[in-house]
Amino acid sequence: MNTDGPPVSGPSSGDGARVAGRRELAYTVLLCLLGAGLAVFAATRTWSVELTARPAPLPPGRVTRTGGDLLPWLPALALVGLAGAGAVLGTRGIGRRLVGGLLALLGVGVAVGAGYAGFGTGGEVSAGWPLLCVLGGLLAGVAGGFTAVRSGGWPEMGARYERARPGGAGRENPVIAPDGRVDARRTTAAWDALDRGEDPTVN
Repeated sequence: MNTDGPPVSGPSSGDGARVAGRRELAYTVLLCLLGAGLAVFAATRTWSVELTARPAPLPPGRVTRTGGDLLPWLPALALVGLAGAGAVLGTRGIGRRLVGGLLALLGVGVAVGAGYAGFGTGGEVSAGWPLLCVLGGLLAGVAGGFTAVRSGGWPEMGARYERARPGGAGRENPVIAPDGRVDARRTTAAWDALDRGEDPTVN
């Protein structure tokens, strides 16, 4: 009588790569959100205050300008960076790499634009908010560059959705048991085993 049970498989290198890919994806999306959000916030703050003399007894005139006033396209570009974080999650393959490349260019554009508006125009501009906007653009650019280079091993959300979609070619497809009954639980277990890199036909 054979008392040997089914082989117990430990963590494989494939499992480790998938876990590392998911972690890299999460960190990159968070970095992109942080950088773009920081740039949007900084671009909408007051960067300069201009005082103009008026005849007495009137007080001096006060004109405030935000980063968006100094460079109108700056907040819009930063907002596109926020949308790009969602695009990284929703794309895969070459599309995700292209999104990463665009995000890298966008981040550099935000950083250069903020630096020019804050320090290259020659006006009286407070340094704090422009520097914060430059930092946000650089963070979003780093996230985009990392996506373009490293996203090949990241999980593909679109493919996972297709497998799990009811009625699709995936986990919800029924398996016919030997007695003729439909056993959906066996189907789910089989697909889970395949995702782990195991052969579900081996008992």
